[in-house]
Amino acid sequence: MKRTSLIFMSLLFVLTLILSGCSGAQDHKDQSADKGKTGQNNQFPMTIKDASGKKVTIEHQPKRIIPLVPSNTEIVYALGLGDHVVGVTDNDDYPAEVKEKPKVGGYQLNIEKILSLKPDLVLAQQLLGKQQIHRLRQSGLNVFVVKNPTSFKELYGSIQMIAKMTGTGKKGDEVISGMKSKIKNVQEKLAKRPHPDKQKKVWVEISGPPEIYTTGKGTFMDEMLNKIDAKNAAESLSGFPKVSEEQAVKYNPDVIVLTYGGAKDIKKVEDRKAWNQVSAVKHHHVYTIDEGIISRPGPRMAEGVVQLAKKVYPDAFK
Repeated sequence: MKRTSLIFMSLLFVLTLILSGCSGAQDHKDQSADKGKTGQNNQFPMTIKDASGKKVTIEHQPKRIIPLVPSNTEIVYALGLGDHVVGVTDNDDYPAEVKEKPKVGGYQLNIEKILSLKPDLVLAQQLLGKQQIHRLRQSGLNVFVVKNPTSFKELYGSIQMIAKMTGTGKKGDEVISGMKSKIKNVQEKLAKRPHPDKQKKVWVEISGPPEIYTTGKGTFMDEMLNKIDAKNAAESLSGFPKVSEEQAVKYNPDVIVLTYGGAKDIKKVEDRKAWNQVSAVKHHHVYTIDEGIISRPGPRMAEGVVQLAKKVYPDAFK
């Protein structure tokens, strides 16, 4: 079941990228906050065009919010609106307080439950599918479809947008500033690392044998590796491709990062017979990182950059 879940999530990521790409640059422009600081305009009512192309009117500052994907939940909490969250999905696990919130379903939403919680703002996302979003709107709910970000630039835009529609523009600016500062600080440390001219090659594995999946270009992980001056072993591939074990071994990475499991999974990688000559395995540079901070597009992605840097270039943090 665990492997099935990992593969399912990988395919969801691919679908999300496709859907996000289809929305086009114009949708992103329509969703972006007013030029300058988001705190400059938090007046209600406001009408904003969402990622589905629909103009959504928000009559007053939302007091009862239901985010329908974990990334949006994390953004809402980072904006200081946890007390206004009246429901979350079965997939939400951060922050800890969400465990006490009413659940409204997983990939299949319980619309009756959502209606019973009487939200004045429902934050959806494209990966929920047009049919479910249509059903939500047909039920009379005020639904805003947030663009699913596939880069830090788009993530900052999503934070600005949610901050704008919830009247928390200043806090949104603070969240983004904090993220950028954290990334800048780690980059400054990396610039002073021993042998800064040596760029390490990193293999990222989101599912292991018999079906190996990795992250190629056009993904958050690829951008994160670029930010820490590391080379994505699968940079010639796109999205979240399935890769043969033979192909993976040929990359011969300096570091292997698993986005699943723990110590037992690291041991499994090191025990793979075909991998015993891979540099990362020979030197025991196989690590795991919490998937939530490297693949869930929310404020914790900045911490994901920090943790990734510490795994790839530990000498920079001694």
